[in-house]
Amino acid sequence: MNIFDEPKIDCHNHLFDPARFPYHPAAPYAPSGQEVATLEQFSQLMDAYGVRHALLVGPNSGYHTDNRCLLHALAAGQGRLRGVAVVEPDIGIDQLAALKEQGVVGVAFNPALYGVQVMQGAQACLGKLAELGMFAQVQVCEDQLLNLQGLLERNPVRVLIDHCGRPDVRAGLQQSGFQALLKLASCGRVSVKLSGMQKFAASEDLLGQSRAYVHALIAAFGPDACVWGSDWPFIRQRLRVDYGPLLKLAEQLMPDLQLRRKIMWDTPRRLFGFT
Repeated sequence: MNIFDEPKIDCHNHLFDPARFPYHPAAPYAPSGQEVATLEQFSQLMDAYGVRHALLVGPNSGYHTDNRCLLHALAAGQGRLRGVAVVEPDIGIDQLAALKEQGVVGVAFNPALYGVQVMQGAQACLGKLAELGMFAQVQVCEDQLLNLQGLLERNPVRVLIDHCGRPDVRAGLQQSGFQALLKLASCGRVSVKLSGMQKFAASEDLLGQSRAYVHALIAAFGPDACVWGSDWPFIRQRLRVDYGPLLKLAEQLMPDLQLRRKIMWDTPRRLFGFT
């Protein structure tokens, strides 16, 4: 059995459907052309590659805090999909609970895009997420985690770190931000997405430049706290990215079948409540 036949859950992807769900005027970027990605297109892609479930991430690009496209997909998916929403920092716990009822398992925070200051007013929201058993999904890059490590360690919320922490591949494994990420493994509430390699590694050497970071994360967190994601439909990428080669990259990064099944199937099923 190769990776195309194995059961898989894609834990990082986005939908963009401006024809049905117009973009939010405050969104920092408006995906267009090949970046437009509808639920129907993603469902076809899932079927073609044997992806049984997916964790849809509400994007800052396009939709900002408008979750209508995401919630429509979750309802249409009838249990095949779960979601991560983007919300206002002062959202009420009743509103979060209503999102959870509709299949949302967490809220996305994006210091990589907006700077670490976006987390300064997040303490109350993190507490509400913890109370509801939901995730705080955090996307950082380079050494940003140094400024957030204390906040994430103090708060009892479950944390999901995007895209391997987006390290600076020129700085090596000992760079401060990546070491801070590895240390978060010991608190027992943090999981990490082995995803977005194209965001921090050169497209012509994704395997060579990402392998050491992926292996270090698996060693620190263990397969019970690692999941895989594609980042489809790859917005703002300078060169074309295809789904199939990313699956083969995952197979190369995780050649052991049992380890791969744990990270790409068993762990996300448990973490995100897929049945």
